[in-house]
Amino acid sequence: MRIEMISEPSDPQRPNEDYASAALPASGSGGALVVLDGVTPPVGEDGCVHGVPWFVARLGGSLVELSGARRDLTLAECLAAAIGRVADIHRETCDLSHPRTPQATVVVARWDDHQVEHLVLSDSALLVETDNGTVFPVLDRRLAELPPSVRSLRDRVRVTGDAADRDAYVRAVEGLRNAADGSGFYTAAAEPSVAAHAVTGSHPRPEVRTLLALTDGATRWTETFHLGDWSALFTLVRKEGPRALVARVRTAEAAVRQPRGKPHDDATVLLADLS
Repeated sequence: MRIEMISEPSDPQRPNEDYASAALPASGSGGALVVLDGVTPPVGEDGCVHGVPWFVARLGGSLVELSGARRDLTLAECLAAAIGRVADIHRETCDLSHPRTPQATVVVARWDDHQVEHLVLSDSALLVETDNGTVFPVLDRRLAELPPSVRSLRDRVRVTGDAADRDAYVRAVEGLRNAADGSGFYTAAAEPSVAAHAVTGSHPRPEVRTLLALTDGATRWTETFHLGDWSALFTLVRKEGPRALVARVRTAEAAVRQPRGKPHDDATVLLADLS
């Protein structure tokens, strides 16, 4: 078994809000991996005295522990328990009802001799290579599938760059995050029940050769810059390593003169070769 990972901040002067970890049991077989992408709020507007890096470190650490040690729990149950555990740590000092309370996207995978389980929440990604070399993505597409009115605002911002339109678009997207009526998309914040909305599944262990978890700062190679499909992205990481993918993304970002969104983003890649 081989595990390789890299996590690089968007700016060396800013803390990295991604998280990546993998755990292997001291005895026996199996393991687990966790990749999180913290959601960056405007400065001082999250109702929390700790901040996003603090949040993702604690959520990630708790999730690694639970997914590795509590085989009696599903991955969704592990995520719900981890969210509740972290909320309990800071609910006395922070406003967890704030719409921008620290939160993160989630990728979790767990394997043993019999099966490989996965969970994806929001716009990070998991690529699964099967025993015959086929690569397929596990994605939560709800953030990309915005209502027509919000897509219209987004498209207008891309054309005009108008600050008022951009603010309206940001507010509209935030109104869809963890919406109680189920009309939007979900991130791991302070409410454990969001775990039930994650994309989950499993495969027989002999059918899975490799897992590749990525935050959206790394999936830009495919989803933003269209430098290759998911299979090509996987092949790049398999042949040249996670660092090579992040380097290609940074090169593509630097070539864009007028970026539509963030010019750079935290980028995390975790490769777990189970063979």
